[in-house]
Order: sequence, then structure tokens, then C-alpha cells
Amino acid sequence: MSTTTDKGFTTINPATEKEIQQYTYMTADQAIKAVETCHNAFLDWKLKPLEDRAKVIKAIGQALINAKDDYAKLMTQEMGKLVKHSHDEIELCVGICEYTATEGIKQLQDEVRTMENGGKGIIQQAPLGVIYGIQPWNFPLYQAMRYAIVNLMAGNGVLLKHAKNVTGSALKLKEVFEKAGLPKDLFTVLIIDHDTSDKIIEHNLVRGITLTGSSKAGQYVAQKAAKVIKKTVMELGSNDAYLVLDDADVDLAVQTSIVGRTYNNGETCVAAKRFIVVDKVYDQFKDAFVKGMQDITYGDPMDKDSKLGPMARKDLRDKIHQQVEDSVKNGATILCGGKIPDVTGYFYPSTVVGDVKPGQPAYSEELFGPVASLIRAKDNDDAMRIANDSRFGLGGGIFSKDEDKAIELAKNHFDTGMININSYGLAHPNMPFGGVKDSGYGREHGGFGIREFVNSKSIMLNNSK
Repeated sequence: MSTTTDKGFTTINPATEKEIQQYTYMTADQAIKAVETCHNAFLDWKLKPLEDRAKVIKAIGQALINAKDDYAKLMTQEMGKLVKHSHDEIELCVGICEYTATEGIKQLQDEVRTMENGGKGIIQQAPLGVIYGIQPWNFPLYQAMRYAIVNLMAGNGVLLKHAKNVTGSALKLKEVFEKAGLPKDLFTVLIIDHDTSDKIIEHNLVRGITLTGSSKAGQYVAQKAAKVIKKTVMELGSNDAYLVLDDADVDLAVQTSIVGRTYNNGETCVAAKRFIVVDKVYDQFKDAFVKGMQDITYGDPMDKDSKLGPMARKDLRDKIHQQVEDSVKNGATILCGGKIPDVTGYFYPSTVVGDVKPGQPAYSEELFGPVASLIRAKDNDDAMRIANDSRFGLGGGIFSKDEDKAIELAKNHFDTGMININSYGLAHPNMPFGGVKDSGYGREHGGFGIREFVNSKSIMLNNSK
């Protein structure tokens, strides 16, 4: 949470509602100067050999390990995730560093091709310049690391405008980077408002923009960037569907779905959100799922025994509660949870909404918190139809004992960017991450993200020698 004035803002611990830190916005002139300074650092960095960049990237991973306890505590204080999930996040980011340091050299090294006239062609993945990232609060470290590490490896400079409520985490990342040996100012945190952000997008030294956030935010930023002909990568919202087919291992589906809906307090773009269960196993799944969700009790996120922390901000809790209430007004039923508790902190209970149908927020909108939408399908085909009946397409899942059938459905019928089969997961450094439709475009991870903001430069030599 944060409280805002024209000149700055104060971050607030969502578990205690107490102030953490006050920050002052940079002026537009200060922000522009930071862009220029980052560009100057880039001019030196882009000439470093890939192997030298890789050493720094690996060192960043080690620096994160060294800082993990303090960093985990800070993330939990700023946005309310369970401290054990903060540790998970750090481990994922260390893995990103390890993978990028190795795979980056393979992806970015020059490729030589023979020309049809007997000459030689060289393809260079040249650094593009300064890349501007606008990132959300739900994974304070990972969201920034996901685009920053690959772009630094590619030789680019990196700007970060983080969500206000995790500003401390952003500044700590800059500290970690520079302790690991990254040149000063090559990674720069911009503490700016939206008007100044628009100026950064337009600045001639900024060569690409990446945003993780809502579809509405993505639309706004993409339009701003398009007007100045700059490439963008958009990782936007979703209401991921998890299908429980007629031959599913229901116990596995229930346990996996509970984790998929409540991990990170349910505040995850690729959280399992809509649970589409075929009629044959619907009652069995519903009874066990509701009981399991009721057992997910909230508490102090610093307590290792807590199962659910608070929502990151009061307005976010109010929004998801309104979505639940609006769904109920349109025919949905609350199977568990659904009431704001009278306690200190922005807590919201793990909730299951049943009788979910088109026309309800629980069916068509993103519920960014620990609220599950339970939808009955007639059969497997109907389940897939409902899953694709969405303007989003980021992630999803299929539960079936027939893996070959599940793979066929995932490959040929599921209109989304990522599918888990009999499992749930957030992200993997060696697999592409991204979506389709209103969930955005472009890819991160898996060797794909490292080439999003490079100039694939062709150098051609004739055969005169």
C-alpha cells in the first residue's frame, strides 16, 4: 500500500497498516538526466565481450543469495507475501541469472552464414540501447529481474519504474546489482509519476519498453510507444482456466488447484483462477476443493506457519470484494469465504464462488486475489469451450490421467501461451513466458526474452577474396 501526494508517497505495510518509508518523486529534469546517464553507461557496456557480461550476471545471482534474508523480509513488508514465498522468489531469480549467463552466450554470439553468391554473412545480435521497464508489485524482485537480467546480458541499459508500494525493493535491487560489479547507472530506478513516465517513453534515447500489468495499462503504454515507433513487450492480466476432465486424478487436481489459487496470496498473473470441472467429477471436486480452501487461514506473513498473507493494498482488497459481490448479484453463490474480516491488515479470506456463469465478474474478469471461480462443464469438449471463452490467454492447466490426450488439447485447442498438465507452476527460466489476446505479446525466459530487444544486424561480405 502507499499514500500519495503531488510530491511523493509513503509505503505502508499491508499486514500492519503502518508506514514503512517516505519517497519523493524525481522531477522531469532529474528523470531525463537519469536516462542520459544510463545511456552513457550503456555505450561502454555494449562493447564488453559476452563472457564478461556473463560473469557479472552470475555474480548478481550470488549477490542475491548473500542478501536473501534481508531482501525476503523487505518484500514481505512491502507487499504482504508470505516470507517463504519471498525466499522462493529469490531462488527463482538466482536461477534466471544462472540460466542467462550460460544460455545468453549461445543466443547472442555471432552466426556466420554462407551467401548464395559465395560470400559470407555475419548475423550479430547487437544491443539496442536503453530499455524502459514498467513493473507491478506482486513479485517485487522477479518482475524486475525477468526483463533486466536478459537485457543486461544483451548489452542494453535498463530503466525501472516499479510500483510505488515496492520502491524499497527496487532500490535494493540497484544496490545488489552494483555490489555484484554491474557498472554504476547501467541499471537505474526511476521514482516518477505517470506524466513523467510518458516523457521517458518518448525520449529518443529509450529504444524499447516492456510492461507487466493490466490490459488497460498495456493498451495505454503500447499506444504511447507506437506513436514514437518503439517496440514493446506486454505481459498483461489473465483469468487462467484449469480444466478438470472426466478422467482426472481428482485428489491431485484439488491439492494442485488450492496451491495454484492461493500461492503469493493469489496475486499472480498466472494464478489458477477459473476451475472448469466436468459434470462427472464436479461434486467430488467441489466438496474437497471447498474444504481445502476453507483450511487456508490467513495470518502474519512473517510467520512461517501462516498459509495466506494480506492483499497488497486496501483498494485491491476492496476491488476483489466488489467483484465477488457483483458476481453474487448476478447469480453466483459463495461456497466459502467472501467476507472482509474485521482485523488490522488488508486480509481477505480464501474464497470459492460457485454457480459462475457469463455476465459475472467471476467468469470474465481477472480476480487478483485468493478467490476461485468454480464452473461446471457438461463434458471435456464443453470444458475446453468455456476455457477459451475469454478475452485473456496467458496460462492455464489440464488435469487428466491420459497425458497424450492432455498434450493434444494443449497443442491444438487451448488458446493460451502456457499450459500446465497435472501440475501448477509460476515460471521456468528455460521455458518461454507470455500470452496471447488481451494477455499481451512478446516472450520472456527460455532464450526468447534475450532477443526481444536486440538489433539482428546483417553484415555481408562478397567473395572477391
